[in-house]
Amino acid sequence: MTIDTVAVELGSRSYEVRIGRGLVARAGAEIAPLLKRRKVAVVTDETVAAQHLAALVAALEGEGIAVAALALPPGESTKGWPQFSRTVEWLLEQKVERRDVVVAFGGGVVGDLVGFASAVLRRGVRFVQLPTTLLAQVDSSVGGKTGINTAQGKNLVGAFHQPSLVLADIDVLATLPPRDFLAGYGEVVKYGLLGDAAFFDWLEGNGPKMAAGDPDARQYAVRRSVEMKAGIVSRDETEEGERALLNLGHTFCHALEKATGYSDRLLHGEGVAIGCALAFELSQRMGLCSQEAPSRVRAHLRDMGMKVDLADIGGDLPDAAALVSLMGQDKKVIDGKLRFVLARGIGKAFVADGVPPDLVTGLLQEALDQKSRR
Repeated sequence: MTIDTVAVELGSRSYEVRIGRGLVARAGAEIAPLLKRRKVAVVTDETVAAQHLAALVAALEGEGIAVAALALPPGESTKGWPQFSRTVEWLLEQKVERRDVVVAFGGGVVGDLVGFASAVLRRGVRFVQLPTTLLAQVDSSVGGKTGINTAQGKNLVGAFHQPSLVLADIDVLATLPPRDFLAGYGEVVKYGLLGDAAFFDWLEGNGPKMAAGDPDARQYAVRRSVEMKAGIVSRDETEEGERALLNLGHTFCHALEKATGYSDRLLHGEGVAIGCALAFELSQRMGLCSQEAPSRVRAHLRDMGMKVDLADIGGDLPDAAALVSLMGQDKKVIDGKLRFVLARGIGKAFVADGVPPDLVTGLLQEALDQKSRR
């Protein structure tokens, strides 16, 4: 069994991301060296708990570690004030101390919420990310961004709070529904598009194999994605510059998620995939890249059976002006101006200020017109 290890270099707060098969079964041995006392609090969701919690508890108890567990409702709506308050109160009831470790066992919703709860509990307790979705393994579990959604938008309340360890078990991905796996793949593709054209080439050839369940292809894709994110986070932890590249596709995505009520109509990774396609289309219209680039992006997403256009989102959407207005609440807005991650080609992304709003509105209007014709 090969375990890949990727270091996130942040001085005294550096940590490792371990990627491989069977890591849930080894979790007790992996986490034990972090513990001052043999006790952990695990927060998960009901779906993950039903499939994997017994195995995790057995692994921890096998190392003599006492476990208390809380299972939250599944879904994006959990990532808000009510379940956040419930989690913090529960952790206090468990008498979690500052030197203890909280384990976030689930997808991005659980990781973000539990990370934020750990950040504010007793002004900061340590936590371990044990991500169970592809999206969480390649993106949200690494880098220390934690938070919850509010009525005003996504991830507007949170903190930078780095985990002490991340364990990405490739075997757990086999239990994901195909739609959830492909949603996570949206974030994998993003890494190739923003900074590694060779990785995108590899994905064009190996993406179908990943979707079909090949564990070696899955492990390589997770490792390469984490390597790219770890490098960027190490150089720019709090998104002052380069880290903003990780938001490729996200300005469009967050507006679409808000427009669809953070519901199952549009999963986050699906929004990222659509957002990446739109970002490349916008780049081409601004004369930044060739027509081949957005065509190639769309072709690969279509080959993978993913959502690519606004027409792929069920139900009604707001008009183009309203979608642009929703982008105005995005965290990346500076001095009231929208910032987009655009591209000069595949693997050549950059942050652009001052993109003409009418160009964005026009692009969205065309996409909405296409949707209405379907």
